[in-house]
Amino acid sequence: MRLGVAMPAALAALTGGGFAWYSHTAGMTSNAFGWVLVAALFVVGWRPRLGVWLLIGLWVFAGVQREWTSRLPAGLSGEDVVVEASVLTAQPAGGATRLLLAVDHCQAPAQRPSCSALAHVRITAYGDNRFQPGEQWRMTLRLRPPSGFANPGTFDYEQWLWREGIHATGYLRQDPPPVRLSSSGPSLRQLGLDFLDQQAFDERTKRWLAALTLGDSEQLTQDDWSLLNATGTTHLVVISGLHVGLVASFVLMLAKLGARLTTPTNWRMRTWPWWLAAIACVSYATLAGMAPPAMRAMVMTLIGLWVLSGRHAPGPWQAWWLAIALVLIVDPMALWRPGMWLSFLAVAWLIIIWQGRRRPQGIKGWCWALVRSQLLLAPLMAAAVLVAFGRVAPAAPLINLVAVPWVSSVMVPTALLGWLLAPFPLLGGAFWWLFEASLSVFHLLLTVSVQRWPLWEPDRLLTMPLALALLMMSLSWGLPSVLPGLRLASTLLVLALPFGRFRRLAFVAR
Repeated sequence: MRLGVAMPAALAALTGGGFAWYSHTAGMTSNAFGWVLVAALFVVGWRPRLGVWLLIGLWVFAGVQREWTSRLPAGLSGEDVVVEASVLTAQPAGGATRLLLAVDHCQAPAQRPSCSALAHVRITAYGDNRFQPGEQWRMTLRLRPPSGFANPGTFDYEQWLWREGIHATGYLRQDPPPVRLSSSGPSLRQLGLDFLDQQAFDERTKRWLAALTLGDSEQLTQDDWSLLNATGTTHLVVISGLHVGLVASFVLMLAKLGARLTTPTNWRMRTWPWWLAAIACVSYATLAGMAPPAMRAMVMTLIGLWVLSGRHAPGPWQAWWLAIALVLIVDPMALWRPGMWLSFLAVAWLIIIWQGRRRPQGIKGWCWALVRSQLLLAPLMAAAVLVAFGRVAPAAPLINLVAVPWVSSVMVPTALLGWLLAPFPLLGGAFWWLFEASLSVFHLLLTVSVQRWPLWEPDRLLTMPLALALLMMSLSWGLPSVLPGLRLASTLLVLALPFGRFRRLAFVAR
């Protein structure tokens, strides 16, 4: 694969998403979609490769436009609508249940706009009804279009609803009462969650097991998220490339061992271990619910396996562009998710700082590679998080030096081995007991760190200067042949700026 294939595909996808956003904000009609489709079909017959790029852009354009057209019409705000919907998630919230529904059919009141395009709604259900993921219900809902506060420097709830594909919010009406149309079918993930609930571990252990291994991060409490945000370790908990990559690597290692035992003369030439690792990667992401982070991790891990296999594989930058294209084709709304850009920014920087260097040798070499990667990555990611969210986790660089190997080498393996050996309660329980102990150490590390270095939020006027200083520091230390004086100056600038006006965000560990 040449760069001329992967890069244009990614740029076409980015252009399609950007044009969809512009067409909506500029008030353009949907006729633009038809004209672009006609042009794409014409170009396919004239220049097939260029036509393929247009079709990729058109696909992403259509995916983003679909999210706009699926929103609840303003004329139905505050009105009761009758829906038939499947329960995607059901999370207790105090005395209520928070539901995410996939709408199959929606009936609006007479003389009101149609709601047939409605796809996903987020509601609060009060009462005694018990909802399970996978069930189908007929219910009456009072909905409103996605909305929320968007004050500068605060969480933009409306934007979050839009990029998560939620087209209305509201609550369940009890008159008439909801009717269950069908029970939930067999779900391996739900069976796993039910199995966890029956285990004799404390609630913290069970919810972290659910988040780390089954992708059910909604079970984490607000205190858990506050602690993770304050220490810059959120990426270690949501299903990401770390978790999917560990599963694929473990299966690949076992498969290669099997190939070496069965065909000792030419085991290196066998391709089935790589295919088995790819199947494990897809299976684990599916088990985790194929949420956007899991899907993104799956795509990047599959491409990583291809690169490492060396079989007609693309180079690092070709793979990077290809991953962007595939992620946007599968999930056009990823274009507006900060997590996607933080992930690809981190991978791009790792490619830059390691390209042309020798492969680490031995335990000492790999340990130094981990330390070097984390120290060079920390200021760049701090700058990106500062621009995206307006906050800085001062403890993140040092914590991640310990937390990344601890989570990847201890917590995730013991959690996954506990599941693997679940049919043998004594063995599975032993590994989960080790996970519980390692979680206590991890939680203590984060709590002590955040009490010493709490989350900081700079004044808005200081945000961009500090982000630029962090970027300069990262570039000066990561790029070769940079003058030592420039490296020292950029470091001193970063150390000096925090003496400006900062607001310390208090965190109370419970």
